[in-house]
Amino acid sequence: MAEDLKEAGGKVRLYVNAPLAAGIAVAPDEGQAHYLMHVMRAKAGDRVTLFNGRDGEWMAEIAEVSKRAIALRCLSRIAPQAEVPDLWLAFAPIKKTPSDYLVQKAAELGVRALLPVFTRRTIVTRINPERMAANAVEAAQQSGRLSVPRVAAGVSFERLLADWPKERTLYFCDEGGDALPLADAATGHVGPAAILTGPEGGFDPAERAALRALPFVVPVTLGPRILRADTAALAALAIWQSVAGDFSQQH
Repeated sequence: MAEDLKEAGGKVRLYVNAPLAAGIAVAPDEGQAHYLMHVMRAKAGDRVTLFNGRDGEWMAEIAEVSKRAIALRCLSRIAPQAEVPDLWLAFAPIKKTPSDYLVQKAAELGVRALLPVFTRRTIVTRINPERMAANAVEAAQQSGRLSVPRVAAGVSFERLLADWPKERTLYFCDEGGDALPLADAATGHVGPAAILTGPEGGFDPAERAALRALPFVVPVTLGPRILRADTAALAALAIWQSVAGDFSQQH
């Protein structure tokens, strides 16, 4: 059902690649133009907000609407650029619908980068980075964050560890049962971090051994129950943000 942009109260947010500054013209992409014209029934003079991950959030006015295109003009900046904590999520891909949900919710939870990892027990053999990126953009627009998480190309488990930046702590969600709770391990963390969750079948014993042998890896547990892969990833993000991220910050 079509809505009226004025009735939305200026709450429509769009992520754009263009630079944002007072008076600058911005052309939305084809999908955004269709949404504004045919879903929100935008008219000249209506307002939306724009962000690009670099220049903060801007109030923009619809300067012109034609049959096939729409033009926006930046008016004023309404929020300075702000970044989420430097937290990555490395995860074993799962079937399409849970993966869509995982990417969307991880973006809402404030992850900075998403790294699909193919482990020995990962059932999914191919991913769609473009689909993941589109889900990340949509979630960023709806959640109010001023950046969009980076979606990396899928890599093997071995390549992930070989290329890992050693200064970034990797919290490995281990089902072994002899690790610290994540809330305890991450409390007071300073510096770049990442969370690694496995596939629905769990990590292979050799993979667990390889992870536990690395100095930058911290094995952690998420509690007494076995969680589904998507549940584990989101629970871990929420815990980390609560004890080391921005969940406790006042806005």
